Amino acid sequence: MKASLRRLLLLGAAATVAASALVAAACGGDDDDDATPAPTETAAQTATAAPASPSPAAAYPVTVTDMLGRNVEIKAEPKTIVAVSPTAVELVYAAGKTVAGRPSTANYPPEAQSAQAVGTAYQPNLEAILALKPDLVIADSVIHAQPALRQPLEGLPVPVIFAGANSYQQVLDALRLVGKALNATATTDKVIADIEQSLANAKKAVAGKNITAIAVLSDRDQTLYAAKSTSYTGDILKELGIKNPADALPDAGPFPGYATIAPEKLVEFNPDYIFAITPAPPPAPRLANLIPTIPPFRGLKAVTNNHVIDSDVELFVQAPGPRVKLALDAVAKAVGGQ
Repeated sequence: MKASLRRLLLLGAAATVAASALVAAACGGDDDDDATPAPTETAAQTATAAPASPSPAAAYPVTVTDMLGRNVEIKAEPKTIVAVSPTAVELVYAAGKTVAGRPSTANYPPEAQSAQAVGTAYQPNLEAILALKPDLVIADSVIHAQPALRQPLEGLPVPVIFAGANSYQQVLDALRLVGKALNATATTDKVIADIEQSLANAKKAVAGKNITAIAVLSDRDQTLYAAKSTSYTGDILKELGIKNPADALPDAGPFPGYATIAPEKLVEFNPDYIFAITPAPPPAPRLANLIPTIPPFRGLKAVTNNHVIDSDVELFVQAPGPRVKLALDAVAKAVGGQ
């Protein structure tokens, strides 16, 4: 079974490659690289959580259809909520609510860190979850879709819904689901409208420019991976109408939605922009700073035009969700100066 890219980054298995090792790999060298420090969660990106807005009184019990197609009855408005992934935590706060429990890997929004840790997203502690006596558990429809994680969560004696995102559209779907479950549709509708406005602004910034772009990250084995349109990052580029040459690559490597990209292939594609994602936090070298130092890449249009963009791993990989607005704004700023 293929590993999840989000799991690799969240658990710290992936790390940015050291400059000398990446240069050696690009030039055909075979020296082993020293392992870089295991990454921890990056600093939270500035964003304002949506304040709670009054919604029309919901008629409980209410039945919602979650993002795994399950019909779940919620008998009363949830007051004690446990969210079991960083994305789920952000969805709750975007709805103007709070969580009593969170995975230890969730660090946004900052106020969520006062909630009790209930294991990690990939190793939830069921006893810790139940100890909080939740009215509702929100699991992740992407992370927890595998039976080994899904079945224990489904077995909890409380309502459990699965909400997550692997695309722009799924972010909106997840917000609608959580808004309905938490009697907060007025609030989530405003968040959705704000995201849709950011998409419109970003499309305007890109319109008529005929831009090509590739989003890349690297692992500790010196391998570069390019995001295809079937990944969350690639889907953002697709939504904006940006041409992604990586879509021509066959699926390869351990990460669904990403393709292994050889240095010579990146040179062949020669994109206008490169969105470089560094899995490890500072002081690890930034991939955006390393790429221009690699001899085969020095003549790339993205390098010569200073269009290698350091892109936030949280926004583009680790926590797909309401902060898609910030990801869209970042692309618009890089490409259109918005």
